[in-house]
Amino acid sequence: MTRIASISVDLDSLPHYCRIHGLPESLLDARARSLVHQVAVPRFRELWDALGVPGTFFAIGEDLESDPVAAAGMRAAHEAGIEVASHSHAHDYALTRRAPDAILADLRRADDVILQATGTRPVGFRAPGYTLNADLYAATQTLGYQYGSSAFPAAPYYAAKAAVMGALALVGRPSRSVLDTPRVLLAPRVPYRPDPANPYRRGTGSVLELPMAVTPALRFPFIGTFATTLPLRSLRGAWRACRRDAFFNFELHGVDVLDATDGIPGELVRQQRDLRVGAGRKLERLREIFGWLRSECDVVTLRDAAGRLSASV
Repeated sequence: MTRIASISVDLDSLPHYCRIHGLPESLLDARARSLVHQVAVPRFRELWDALGVPGTFFAIGEDLESDPVAAAGMRAAHEAGIEVASHSHAHDYALTRRAPDAILADLRRADDVILQATGTRPVGFRAPGYTLNADLYAATQTLGYQYGSSAFPAAPYYAAKAAVMGALALVGRPSRSVLDTPRVLLAPRVPYRPDPANPYRRGTGSVLELPMAVTPALRFPFIGTFATTLPLRSLRGAWRACRRDAFFNFELHGVDVLDATDGIPGELVRQQRDLRVGAGRKLERLREIFGWLRSECDVVTLRDAAGRLSASV
């Protein structure tokens, strides 16, 4: 059986990083607020075009509403064969703590905005901050999504996030991010159908879950932040550890191809360490990793991966 791989990019704009790090959004001028769509999206498209592989963008509805450049970019991406999926409307890190009707309204509004921008309603969803619960999963079922890609059962990531949030609270600059339930660490690391009452457990839910890549045993995360900053030897080891998996879900963010010279305020660069790595170096690293995927896997959008995997999961 041919292995399948997907490359997806969460288009979190810089205001969301200010919220993560407890920084005022007033640090950002208009250009900085739009950097992900104005600069990162074209860079990812150039990478994919050069290697001849498709990709999936997870767009935030309110960004497409407020920024004509963002909406036009997603329309052009869709027309070029790139999947545009939903990353919610407001990218509210506390979305799972909202009432069920508020959750459903947020997702429905994101769907409407993406439909208006691209002409196609999204069939995939990724939760803000990777945080999933029964009410959010129920909303994805109500809206008829084909797949979700929110489960991130990565122990090192979970521990690091808890440490950072704790440190920010101690210095009086609390993060607006949310720490997920520890149950996520026991979630399957391969595609599965969730239990609607506990989406981090196998069940019979209608929306297929495509977890992001983590290695067996240690569950080390193979995502853009680490792929662009860790030694290449470590990444090769993680890639080899995942070779038995039928599906490899490589998740990145727009900032994974940006650096300080793109016009990001120094206060944010100091907090977001990967922004200190040059964009050219990051792009070269990603070009190599995408090449690994292309040489050993059939690289498809997450929509197409879900279609292929649905009957067998």
